[in-house]
Amino acid sequence: MRAAFAALVLAVFATSASAAPVTHFTLANGLEAVVIEDHRAPVVVQMVWYKAGSADEMRGKSGIAHYLEHLMFKGTDTMAAGELSKTVSANGGSDNAFTSYDYTAYYQRIAADRLELVMKMEADRMRHLRISPDDWQTERDVILEERAQRTDSDPSALLREQMRAAQFLNSPYGTPIIGWRQEMEALTRDDALAWYKRFYAPNNAVLVVAGDVTPEQVRSLAEEYYGPLAPSADTPPRARPQEPPQRAERRMIYRDARIAQPYLMRSYLAPERDPGDQKAAAALTILSEILGGNAATSVLGRKLLFETGDAIHASAGYDGMAIDKTTFSLAAMPAKDVSLPELEAALDKALQDFLAAGIDPAQFERIRTQIRASEVYEQDNTQALARRYGEALASGFTIADVQGWPAALMSVTPEEVMDAARTIFDPARAVTVYAEPAPAPIVPVVAPAVDPVLSPEVAQ
Repeated sequence: MRAAFAALVLAVFATSASAAPVTHFTLANGLEAVVIEDHRAPVVVQMVWYKAGSADEMRGKSGIAHYLEHLMFKGTDTMAAGELSKTVSANGGSDNAFTSYDYTAYYQRIAADRLELVMKMEADRMRHLRISPDDWQTERDVILEERAQRTDSDPSALLREQMRAAQFLNSPYGTPIIGWRQEMEALTRDDALAWYKRFYAPNNAVLVVAGDVTPEQVRSLAEEYYGPLAPSADTPPRARPQEPPQRAERRMIYRDARIAQPYLMRSYLAPERDPGDQKAAAALTILSEILGGNAATSVLGRKLLFETGDAIHASAGYDGMAIDKTTFSLAAMPAKDVSLPELEAALDKALQDFLAAGIDPAQFERIRTQIRASEVYEQDNTQALARRYGEALASGFTIADVQGWPAALMSVTPEEVMDAARTIFDPARAVTVYAEPAPAPIVPVVAPAVDPVLSPEVAQ
């Protein structure tokens, strides 16, 4: 039965992949373009990815990549502030943007016959952004408020921020994408314009159009609207400070009164997914699923939740899509009356048992089937496909790397997964954090002042 289902999934995957042809071309000014055809619905997604994220920022200017993302919704020579989003909304579409360590992306999802409209506006702000003296100060307040809401008011976000800073001592991956507050407060209009002029150019961008379009249609529109934009001659290479070898385990205790339930987190410095060589990342991707992908069937779930009962949650995670070294993470939440040191000992015991026993062949095949199925399902999500190609190309990968990723996953052997685990789970590469509720503050009891003449009973 399992073999029949696996064969069915593979057949559907082949059909789905062939049903979404991908075309790739580059304009004369250096703009890379990808077209993903999907004619099932009259909808199109346009995404523009810039090869610049928070990890490309200068020291002391953290948050500038995200800050400019906000300012990109201000005006140009031909558009008023906010006009792009209002126009997209008026035409029944949606738009947004996001910043990561390695890229910044902007997108619109709209009816296919409105593609020319959104392409014209997106191309306009690629080279003709205008930032007024009022806009830059107002938007700086917005990003500071965003940090207050999403980071400063969330103890788990603050913990992750501190944890990354401890993991990456030299790599810019240790600096939060949104920025450190004191540096955000000092960002200026000149900082934003310098970043814009440095990185926002057609030869530093990737255009992805997915949906009810043809390659010929997209090429024609791209030539008309993006083609006239001048490339930059001085876009810097992506040479970043690299993380030195980690030689000692790092440990932290994070206490916050807002933490309701203690928990444990651990991350290990791990290799990234590399263009042309995705084998190691594929093995770590499968390892994360085997260890913590499903509470009922994963190694950590079965061991900590159901066998020993030491935890009420256990998970593992790995995302290799990074330009520089990344992390492999573990997390667990203790059951009632189990201390964090006891939980950590149980976690370490579960990992040791796994390294000694190896991978259950049935579980390995089940994970492979689940991964194949997820690859199939993603073919039905046009925006997810656009994001997959855009993220990869903006991070230095090729079309062949993207299309070869499923095969890389399927070619991994149990022995390669175990080799990856033995390499990764080295305490000298780890950062371990205990998250605990802060103890209630001790309020000193001060005896009331007593009038030297009146007794306490009659003092008024």
